[in-house]
Amino acid sequence: MTETQPETFLDRSLRGARFDRCDLSGVVMRGVDVAGLDLDSPWLDEGEALLVNGVDVVPYVEAELDRRFPGRSLRTASDPAGLLAAWDAVEAAWAAAVERAEGLPAEARDRQVDGEWSFAQTLRHLVMATDVWLRGAVLGIEQPYHPLGQPNAEFATDGYDTSVFADGIPAWADVLAARASRQELVRAFIADVTAEELTTRRTHPWSSEHTVDVLHCLHTILREEWEHLRFAVRDLDALGTDLAARG
Repeated sequence: MTETQPETFLDRSLRGARFDRCDLSGVVMRGVDVAGLDLDSPWLDEGEALLVNGVDVVPYVEAELDRRFPGRSLRTASDPAGLLAAWDAVEAAWAAAVERAEGLPAEARDRQVDGEWSFAQTLRHLVMATDVWLRGAVLGIEQPYHPLGQPNAEFATDGYDTSVFADGIPAWADVLAARASRQELVRAFIADVTAEELTTRRTHPWSSEHTVDVLHCLHTILREEWEHLRFAVRDLDALGTDLAARG
């Protein structure tokens, strides 16, 4: 992202503006009308405080998300048994979401809500996340990607080869099969991993000059799982409301 000098907005209307993949860190807003403001930051708990009228709201947001998604609080487990419990929880949560998606018309699974990934695309992205952090970073597989993986928006612009991914919209059954294969891979790895292995270092998949431990890689997979579940459930709610309105 290009660095620019901070800009001051005085008596300006940004009503209805949308900011995607923008750096808003350190932004100061005073005397602003934030009615209907919708802020989404998957890394909220990793950064500094988010102050609203002088109150850090991050702990409240995290507590509420843990309440809404039972098992989410386990995502930072640091031992093999805890990680297996964390994976049990997120697998169960996703199984419920998939069952819900299958209750919608088939075309709804490939329908995007407000420009976000469809439900099927979200599952495909989780395939890629597993490939990046487990097959690639931890297991060291040279070409770790499943062809049905869904790369993030920056994958191509950062110079990575997108030809490894299939074009078009794959069949739902194929998406589920790819997803299941990666879930089984994670489960098998966690079931066998030792506490010592969790501390071993691996090359960071997006920054080869840095290393991270195996535990970090598994935590990243768990974070991806829970954050994208949150997005998916939000969009399933929207799809259900829309379909109900259409009768």
